[in-house]
Amino acid sequence: MEEKMVSVKILGKVKQYPKGTTFAEIAKEYEGATRYPIVLVLEKGKLRELHKKPKENSTIEFITTADGIGHKSYKRSVCLLLLKAVYHVAGPERIRKVVIHFSVSSGYYFTVDGDVTVDQEFLDQVKKYMQEMVERKIPIKKRTLSTSDAIELFHKYGMYDKEKLFHYRIVSKVNLYSLEEFEDYFYGFMVNHTGYLKYFELYPYNEGFVLQLPEQSNPETVPPFQPEPKIFQVQKEANQWAAMMHTETVGDLNSQITHQGSNQLILIAEALQESKIAKIAEQIAQAGNKKFIMIAGPSSSGKTTFSHRLSIQLAAHGLRPHPIAVDNYFVNRDQTPLDEEGNYNFECLEAIDTKQFNKDMMALLNGKTVELPSYNFKTGVREYKGNTLQLGPEDILVIEGIHCLNDKLSENMPRENKFKIYVSALTQLNIDEHNRIPTTDGRLIRRIVRDARTRGTSAKHTIAMWNSVRRGEEANIFPYQESADVMFNSALIYELAVLKIYAEPLLFGITPEEPEYNEAKRLLKFLDYFVGMPGEAVPGTSLLREFIGGGCFDV
Repeated sequence: MEEKMVSVKILGKVKQYPKGTTFAEIAKEYEGATRYPIVLVLEKGKLRELHKKPKENSTIEFITTADGIGHKSYKRSVCLLLLKAVYHVAGPERIRKVVIHFSVSSGYYFTVDGDVTVDQEFLDQVKKYMQEMVERKIPIKKRTLSTSDAIELFHKYGMYDKEKLFHYRIVSKVNLYSLEEFEDYFYGFMVNHTGYLKYFELYPYNEGFVLQLPEQSNPETVPPFQPEPKIFQVQKEANQWAAMMHTETVGDLNSQITHQGSNQLILIAEALQESKIAKIAEQIAQAGNKKFIMIAGPSSSGKTTFSHRLSIQLAAHGLRPHPIAVDNYFVNRDQTPLDEEGNYNFECLEAIDTKQFNKDMMALLNGKTVELPSYNFKTGVREYKGNTLQLGPEDILVIEGIHCLNDKLSENMPRENKFKIYVSALTQLNIDEHNRIPTTDGRLIRRIVRDARTRGTSAKHTIAMWNSVRRGEEANIFPYQESADVMFNSALIYELAVLKIYAEPLLFGITPEEPEYNEAKRLLKFLDYFVGMPGEAVPGTSLLREFIGGGCFDV
């Protein structure tokens, strides 16, 4: 009897394979054809794990650890490997909970709740066991069961966060991943076996430890661990506040919305932010010599609304704040530097006329009257329209721009007159104890909603531009964040439940044949964890209004 074959187009050539051949077997044949290991494939644009089998007349593309989706799968899979090792070394009876919290350096911060001392000796044993599992190339298996069966299983495993999470899921099926006897739920795809997971390090840090991982740009090298104590403290404080509010996970948030309503949570979250802004204003006022409030942060952090709210608090302390946008000091379009692809690079420091900026700021500091520019983004030319300013004793400049923490922007301005603020949306919530919510996802969803409302930009376009935006942040913002005098966390614990209602219709507008479809699908799956919440109760002064509209500030 003749063996049935399937035709598969790979790297422009059609090949025949026996029916039942897996993508893993095909990937093995193409070892060396890609610089880094193949961990997933795209089959006719749809993301597939390597244990799956190609359909007839498929076209497949390889996804490696150097691709965004592949890199995320690598990191997720190492987390599964780590969890199995921690439970194995400590003994499951001594552990109440292992929690992944947030990004630190190039990895993740974990804590272990239980009768376990997390020290170097313990981590050395965990690492040794992880390396043994890597050598053994243990398959990462996947099984599907009904949501009701999954809820029962999570209860049995003592994974109560997951049990609560799936009480609010409408989907009828749940995918579980296992390494031998250790089984868990993860948001997103995994690599095929542990043999891929060679690159990681473990470092004791604070009250837990850091799992340090390679970066996407260099997926086979673990960079040195570089603690960032200021931002770590802000994130830890946000987590402690979430614990105090009994809202540490999406399941907790859903339960709160469903049973207690959202108003109280909104009011408390907004009050917390207002109190923090008031403290920053008080610190500036008490210093007495601050003339330049330098505000920076990544895209969609809510810097504009923060600047307005800080200005109100400064005015309440008797100061007279004046907003200054560094963007008004862009060089004329014909002088704008180009990136490696030949496009205008508006995010590099050289796109700013730093010489004129420093000259104007120093003139203001010295009591002179200065005519301030405004940048015409349509013509690409800096214009002067008689907007003059002179600083008196109570006047203070609130300056916003992506380079504001970089002293090269303000090199002539005295350090004692500057006060630097880093603003970012550092999510307090986890999906559950083993699945974190990346800060970048929260910011991307904010931006999708805002761009559609204010610029008429499609979700497809915003997603397509996001990697470029992220590269600009990595180069121009994150390296300087620790130099800030204070950090402000702009994330609101309830915001994703509100953003869900605005973002979903925009994401559903992306069709399967478009390159942004897989990312849209991932975000839709993520938003599906949340019980939606109407935005009517969100105050007009809320930072969230910058994205959903209806706020009292002109942003």
